[in-house]
Amino acid sequence: MKISVEDLREDQRYMRHHKRGRKFNRKRGERKSFIKGLVSNLIVRGKIETTEARAKELKSRAEKLVTLGKKQNLAALRLLMARLSNKKIAEKLYYEISPRYMSRHGGYTRVIKTARFRKRDGARVATIEFV
Repeated sequence: MKISVEDLREDQRYMRHHKRGRKFNRKRGERKSFIKGLVSNLIVRGKIETTEARAKELKSRAEKLVTLGKKQNLAALRLLMARLSNKKIAEKLYYEISPRYMSRHGGYTRVIKTARFRKRDGARVATIEFV
């Protein structure tokens, strides 16, 4: 059976998919380190003020890390260290933050939209914090 160019184009139309996550006008490596920095700041401070889009993206990333920390085994600690690239922050998440949510099934963070806008570009400001 021969496959024509039209058949290939037809298949490609259905194979496209949407990549998850926001781009933040950054390349892949920059974006990964940017989000890693936001997650680290949230873990250290417990509450940060940022734009609404950043807070929404940060919520899912942080909650996945807390869920990983809830496993309370060596593999989870090592994965946290690899994903956060700072031993002290990973240990804080593993030993202090994750055990607080052992009885909770998700929803570890809260995004509070404020009525303020950032002065330079008019982006909505939101606060993200651990519940």
